[in-house]
Amino acid sequence: KLRTRTPKAPILRPSVLALLAGMTGIPAYVRNARADILAANDLCLALYDGIIDPDRLPFNVARFVFLDGRSHGFFLDWDEVADGTVGALRAEAGRNPLDRSLTDLIGELTARSHPFATKWAQHNVRLHRTATKRLHNSVVGDLELTGDALELAGDGLTIIAYTAEPGSAAEEKLALLGSWQRSKTTTRA
Repeated sequence: KLRTRTPKAPILRPSVLALLAGMTGIPAYVRNARADILAANDLCLALYDGIIDPDRLPFNVARFVFLDGRSHGFFLDWDEVADGTVGALRAEAGRNPLDRSLTDLIGELTARSHPFATKWAQHNVRLHRTATKRLHNSVVGDLELTGDALELAGDGLTIIAYTAEPGSAAEEKLALLGSWQRSKTTTRA
């Protein structure tokens, strides 16, 4: 009989949290291999437009993509994001086939989302460390950003950081969003 295991939730090192907080002009979050966002900086929270609630972390990106209708309006290239999400989960299932949390997540998504079940049945594995993402934000509109995956190998975690092309409209929109977020935070304080 195979024994399944559920890995313990990682504790984020203070230095990782400080790194996120210091990335003031770059939206960034830390996730595990099951696509759980464990922490996000203020600009990322603003970019995700109320989708990520810092008081309700972890937040699973795969559940958002396949089970939350808001994902279709947020990810402008939803099908591409969905393919990448499934491919990354399949790669992780290959690395850690006895991870109970992962198999539970895959089972839930297969049962509750026909698009997920269809994409899962295709057996595509996708690993990418950088990707263009087109997102919609209610404050600044559509943005085209590059998402880079920065591995924290010793922790089994990844920082996803979004950047805009220098001099682009997206760079201006990120600056505006950061200013808006800071003014909102100052108003609450």
